[in-house]
Amino acid sequence: MQQTEPTGRCDFIDMLEESAHFKRPVQVELRSGESFQAQVLDVVTESGEDYVLFPDRERVPVTQIVGCRSTFDHDPHSYDEKL
Repeated sequence: MQQTEPTGRCDFIDMLEESAHFKRPVQVELRSGESFQAQVLDVVTESGEDYVLFPDRERVPVTQIVGCRSTFDHDPHSYDEKL
């Protein structure tokens, strides 16, 4: 799983925003140990804090996410065609 390290934070948020844009699910692991798969509805910033909006749950602060990976398997040779 991609980790929420300070140096990779932008890439991490990009993955969440990609899930929302392309309507593809991601596997998420929270600091609490909870793990779930869901499609991101949106990523928002309020008072300097980033939050992820998922269906069927309250918004999740990005700081509470310790891991995230795409569940979409794509062919790297044809991926650019789908953009």
